[in-house]
Amino acid sequence: MFLKKIDSPRAVTLPDGTIMTRADLPPPETRRWVASRKARVVKAVAFGLLSLKEALDRYGLSAEEFEIWRHAIEAHGEKALKVTAIQRYRQL
Repeated sequence: MFLKKIDSPRAVTLPDGTIMTRADLPPPETRRWVASRKARVVKAVAFGLLSLKEALDRYGLSAEEFEIWRHAIEAHGEKALKVTAIQRYRQL
């Protein structure tokens, strides 16, 4: 088995003690974004598992879209990423 050479860590420990690895991230071809997948990408960037540029390139996201996700989590928690809640939280 060969491991691909990468500059960032292969795993990080989150504040709650759980370990997040690159295997926990959504696949690069993800097109259906549920709240849990969005949250995993935001956590990966926040804790250094992925760089912001790498996340944007890997998932085809815009910087604005990622910032909306990040801000929603900071302000209202992971539940704010659900599509049905987006309009409600954006009005606040």
